[in-house]
Amino acid sequence: MVCYTVPVAAAIIHYISRKKITSMKNNVHHLWLNLLLAGGAIFGLVDHLWNGELLLLGENLFLDLMLGVAITAAIFIVWIVFVSLDKTQIQKPVKVLK
Repeated sequence: MVCYTVPVAAAIIHYISRKKITSMKNNVHHLWLNLLLAGGAIFGLVDHLWNGELLLLGENLFLDLMLGVAITAAIFIVWIVFVSLDKTQIQKPVKVLK
């Protein structure tokens, strides 16, 4: 029931890190990660609020938190795929049609 807390924490930590670490500040890939984490966090909050489970603890807190870890890991995997695809596109020459 508290699985949303892990993506929320990851989004907050990454947002703060991005503001403090110069190399992350203007990096578009870290902006994408921040947006993905925030989207996952917002989705979890809205889902749990909608179902009236926002502050409920499940029977097994560890499993709930592990679900949050799995959700956050999935967000990171999607981000890695996006960054890899973007870097692949950058390396290919672009044809300009006249």
